[in-house]
Formats: sequence, structure tokens, C-alpha cells
Amino acid sequence: MPKMSVAFAMTLLVLGNIIAVFSDALIKDLPSETAVYQFILFRQLTAVLMLLPFCLIYKKSKLFSNLKWHFVRSHVWLLGVIFMVLSLQALPLATANAIFYAAPLFILPLGFLFYKDRLTFPTIAVSMLGFAGILVIVQPKQINLGAVFALIVAVTMAINNLLVRKLPPNHSVYQTLLLTNLLGIPFALGLAIWEGQPFDWRSLITAASSNVFILIYAGICVQVYRHIEAYKVSSAEYSGLLGAVVVGIIWFNEVPNMTLLVGSALIILPLIWLATLESMRFRQKIG
Repeated sequence: MPKMSVAFAMTLLVLGNIIAVFSDALIKDLPSETAVYQFILFRQLTAVLMLLPFCLIYKKSKLFSNLKWHFVRSHVWLLGVIFMVLSLQALPLATANAIFYAAPLFILPLGFLFYKDRLTFPTIAVSMLGFAGILVIVQPKQINLGAVFALIVAVTMAINNLLVRKLPPNHSVYQTLLLTNLLGIPFALGLAIWEGQPFDWRSLITAASSNVFILIYAGICVQVYRHIEAYKVSSAEYSGLLGAVVVGIIWFNEVPNMTLLVGSALIILPLIWLATLESMRFRQKIG
């Protein structure tokens, strides 16, 4: 395959992030009476069915080996999915996504605590500005459960990204995604049984459709990051928030207010600045 240009890679990432927003939009569009745990079980099951053919085609190593950290990560992922559904039901699409994008801010202190990652002045400054952005968006004086749920999602996303370092390197991306969903199914099934709601075909169809968008995004990320260094293109990931704003306006008639715009800027612009700074340092090292 010919080498991918940075411009084309960033275009793909922008497209991928916009596609991923439709997954969130489908979840937000679920009827209020939807059985949440049943929907999450369907999401796990359909993801496994979609990923299984890729694991069989691109078999890299034994699937059921070194499962300890896959098991931990799958349940952190499951917890995040539960609160993602709850937060999307309670918050405007763009607001929920803005808080989700706080995940990199949690990676910095958690990376320091668990891996002794080096904290620099820029990373500390970015964390503080991002935390200020979160406060602007959620407005503690009128904070609601939806905002708390979205913050929990951001924390689980950060933990999941950090746990990647613990995963066995012999598993392919497809195997990792498959195990993330497969190992959480027993617990998701238990929650669905405890919920005790009748089977709903609409939830199954929405779960499958949502997974299609997420897997397209994941596939784009695999292709891009295999060809291009992350520091060159990762800032394109934040286009998803713009996509959430547009989809929120068109699909749900949600017009963003100045509070959301200011808070989002405090979260995203410092992260883009940090990525640019790291890019300049990397170029100086290899230059």
C-alpha cells in the first residue's frame, strides 16, 4: 500500500470522527423507555459478531491467552458504555461529547500515579485549563447526573487507554476489540436479566447500527496510525466535537450556547497546543 500523506490521513480522521458521532446520535435517539442494560448487551453481542470474521481472517496469535488485563479492561469499558448511554440520554449531544473529550486530561494525572509518567509544565497547564473548561460546561451550581455520568465516561476512557500498555503485544487490534466486548458479555447478560425487560428488536437494530459507525471509526484509526505518526495527526480527532454540534443542531435541534463553546475551547485548544509542542520536540530530536 502506498505511503499515506499527512493531509489524507487527517482527512480520514476528520471523516472517522464525524462518523463516530452518529453512533452517539443513535444512542441518544433511543426511546426513553428503552431497557438500558438490554441495549448494552446487544451492543456487546453485535460487536463480537462483527469483529469475529476479521479475527479469523487476520489471525495473529491465540485469542484466549494472557487474558488478565483484557478482562479488567473489558469491564472498565462496559462501565463506560453504561454511563455513556445514560449521559447521552440526559445531556445534549455536543455537551456530552465535550465532556467525553476530557479523557486525555485524566490520562495525565492517572499516568503519573500508575506509571510514573513525567509531568511537565505544559501538561500541568493543559490539565488545569481543561479542568476549568469542564467546570464551565457542567456549571457546578447546577450540576446534574448527566454531567456526572459523562465525567465517569471520560475517566473510563482514560483508564482504558492507559490499560493498553498492560495488554499482551501479540494480540492484533481486532482481537483486542473482540476481547474487550466478549469478556464483558457475562456481566452485561447478568445486568440484562436483572433488569427483566421484554426483548426489544428496536434496541438490537440500534445497537448493531451504532457498532457499525464505531467500527468504521476504529478501522480508520488503525489504517491511519499504521502509516502516520500519531503526533502529526492526532489533533484531527477533535473534529468530532464540531460534528457533534452540527448533528445536535440538525437531528435534535440543540443549539449550543456560549458556555459550551468557551468550555470546549478550554479543553480542546490546550490539547491541540500540547500535541503541536510534542510534534516540534519530536522533530528536533530526529532533525
